[in-house]
Amino acid sequence: MIKRTIEVSAQPAHLTVRHQQLLIQHQGETLGAVPCEDLGVVVVDHPGASYSHAALAAILDSEAVLVVCGRDHLPLGVLLPLGQHSEIVWRIDEQVSAGAPLRKRLWQQIVQAKIRAQADNLRRGSVPHRRLTRLAREVRSGDPMNCEAQAARVYWSAWLLTADDEPPELPFRRDPDGDGLNPLLNYGYAIVRAAVARALVAAGLLPAIGIHHSNRSNAFCLADDLIEPLRPMVDRKVRELFWSGVTELDRPAKQSLLELLADPVVQAGERGPLMVALHRMAASLVRCFQGTGKNLEVPVSCRSADTVACGS
Repeated sequence: MIKRTIEVSAQPAHLTVRHQQLLIQHQGETLGAVPCEDLGVVVVDHPGASYSHAALAAILDSEAVLVVCGRDHLPLGVLLPLGQHSEIVWRIDEQVSAGAPLRKRLWQQIVQAKIRAQADNLRRGSVPHRRLTRLAREVRSGDPMNCEAQAARVYWSAWLLTADDEPPELPFRRDPDGDGLNPLLNYGYAIVRAAVARALVAAGLLPAIGIHHSNRSNAFCLADDLIEPLRPMVDRKVRELFWSGVTELDRPAKQSLLELLADPVVQAGERGPLMVALHRMAASLVRCFQGTGKNLEVPVSCRSADTVACGS
């Protein structure tokens, strides 16, 4: 069963728990109630929000993730449950013991999947699409030629082209600290990143120990690795919003981006929502660490720039 994504942003709500349900209250009135067992991601984006200790404990006990947004309405922090997996010590030992050859092969798969997903966001047969398709085939173990960066330059220059290859009125430059569409991209990435971290913890892995990303101050290096091939899903959603006239990270835009976690994807020949697929991806990573599997099962969007990529 797909877990629910809850957003608190319209008014200064208080989160509490009663009878195993998360209650969203305002001035003593209950605005909504969600069974704790259904919780997947809770996003709080209002400076006046408050929590009872029981609410925080219930969210974590349900293996959900709490995302807290800052003044700029972008996710500022993530509260994750401690892993309750029955083999967590063994899993972490296998994760830490993974050798450089395995990590390089996994990174190769991740980069290849990311570039293919970027290509699927562009018009088939166009020059940028062909260049990305070729780059995906050229990725080697560990990506020593940095095909990921080469693909990014091609991709972002063509990302907002229309079906007629017409550029937007204002050129786009991807900058995490920039304005325009960048905050929408940042928000979408952060939501998916939190869901990836949740899936990793549920699989008994540590999000801080990455395959490729390595930063002493980053507690989500592994989540940052696995989100890479999923970023184009966010890109596509933001582009759709832009083409429909949305240019700011307002409440409807955030709601649309939150719905990404329920979007259909294809994974190992099966179709299902992204949030469920993230757990299968984490499980496939565990098998790679254990030596019982060789391939990371990366979800692929059911939609591309031109057509629906899979049936119902």
